[in-house]
Amino acid sequence: MPPSPCAACHSARALIVRPKNHQKLCKTCFIAVFEAEIHHTITANALFHRGERVAIGASGGKDSTVLASVLKTLNERHDYGLDLLLLSIDEGIRGYRDDSLETVKRNARQYDMPLTIVGYDELYGWTMDQVVEQVGKKGNCTYCGVFRRQALDRGAAMLGVQHVVTGHNADDMAETVLMNLLRGDLPRLSRSTSIITSTPAATPEASLANIKRSKPLKYAYEKEIVLYAHHKALDYFCTECIYSPEAFRGTARELVKNLERVRPSAILDIVRSGEDMARLTPGYEPPSWGGTCAGEAEEEAGCGSSVGRSAGGEMARMAVKLEADEKAGEEGLETEITLEKTGRRGKRKTEKAPRQPGKQTLGRCEKCGYLSSQSICKACMLLEGLNKSRPKVAIGDAQIDSVTNGLSQASISPG
Repeated sequence: MPPSPCAACHSARALIVRPKNHQKLCKTCFIAVFEAEIHHTITANALFHRGERVAIGASGGKDSTVLASVLKTLNERHDYGLDLLLLSIDEGIRGYRDDSLETVKRNARQYDMPLTIVGYDELYGWTMDQVVEQVGKKGNCTYCGVFRRQALDRGAAMLGVQHVVTGHNADDMAETVLMNLLRGDLPRLSRSTSIITSTPAATPEASLANIKRSKPLKYAYEKEIVLYAHHKALDYFCTECIYSPEAFRGTARELVKNLERVRPSAILDIVRSGEDMARLTPGYEPPSWGGTCAGEAEEEAGCGSSVGRSAGGEMARMAVKLEADEKAGEEGLETEITLEKTGRRGKRKTEKAPRQPGKQTLGRCEKCGYLSSQSICKACMLLEGLNKSRPKVAIGDAQIDSVTNGLSQASISPG
């Protein structure tokens, strides 16, 4: 049987079958198509603006390494005008993070980007090894997730950076959608499915205000990211976190992989379904940063196929119609008949009106000043439990200043 030609150039021999759509491509065309899709995602969603300083959340893994490589390539090719730098978080996991940070340091030299490393021990007074020793391996990912998110914001604030990009891919997004559905957490679904999230200012002088996050790899399959890293011969760290096997995300990941085997487009279908459902959650506001993936552009940018599925606009129109019907009933245009219920002993029961979820108001943590919808942020609540047997650690502005003064020891200049 003769070798299959590349579906793009029709001349070279096809070496790669894309997991996303089973398209057969040669090495050169695959790399070009992958980079073109990321470029389309960036431009369609207006992720960057010229002159912007962008911190890449670098862990040394395949996702962040590919993200750094692609952004450097596209920034030079399409003249984005970005000032790129690497920001790494040291969770303090011996045998894992210390090794991956060596990879990040090599990447900083390879890509000619400055690197800054911020550690949990500097910010919180705890390393993840110490946290696991205290709380065990069950639930430790909750601590790490809360601490890591806040550490990225604090590291960006220290550097004066207002935009952080992370290497979340389509598989990660699909897992997050399923996790929120399994937990019944629809309000969080709106935030987690957005390609851009930001922390609005609680006060004008807030040091952590308006730090924007974006996910340029949101529609890229994990398998294709691995293929890109392999064919570009990128240097990345591939060992899994030693504490992650106990995480709930592992269950969602296994489910997503099983669905992908049956239907390769299932990953993007789940992501798109999550986006559609997010539009129906109370308090949803449409994004204000620019384009969205729709129509023919979806296939070109890898944003998923809408074949056989209703579009988000139809679901939004349905929600508007239901709201209008409910309002018409309140104005007396409809007559609602209610029946009184009686208990076993003949006593009448009155049904309680369903409790409406309260709308969250963004404020600042009373202890550390971090932006939070509660009076005490999650990080401080977790630290309070950890510090019961130790002197309490402050993570407020004074702590930030002390870490900022020590950043010169953890910062690495390329070359």
